[in-house]
Amino acid sequence: MNFKRNGGALLGVLLVTSATAWAQDMVLYATPAYLEGLRTKDMMHSIDTDHDGTVSREEWISYQGRVFDALDKDHDGFLEPQEFYRTADAKVIPFATAGYAHGLMTEQMFGKIDANGDGKISKDEFVAFQVKIFDMMDQHKTHALSPADFIVAK
Repeated sequence: MNFKRNGGALLGVLLVTSATAWAQDMVLYATPAYLEGLRTKDMMHSIDTDHDGTVSREEWISYQGRVFDALDKDHDGFLEPQEFYRTADAKVIPFATAGYAHGLMTEQMFGKIDANGDGKISKDEFVAFQVKIFDMMDQHKTHALSPADFIVAK
């Protein structure tokens, strides 16, 4: 009986530790400002194009492709720093919230997304980075994000 109580307590500690490690991984991979701007009800509704209350992996990838296209002003297939480091107030991503754009369009995020370090971001790099964010949020590996997965209470 004592083992059952201690086993349950151990499981609880492991779950809390796992959740804490996951949150730390998210912060290491993306900036806190980006995550705060992304993980809102308004952003979830923007990405949920079929309005079923979840964000599927396909909706996520499609949305991130649209974000890349909106930022790629010269349509050369790459985001250079001058395209990326613009003020979010300019509504460069008209279908995203200002908080998301502000958190995304930073020098720090540019460095995190530029996987090969060549000073520019290809669409493949951009989408691959965003898929990793999706996978981190999809803790239950359902390939869909529910409001509980997506939205972080402040």
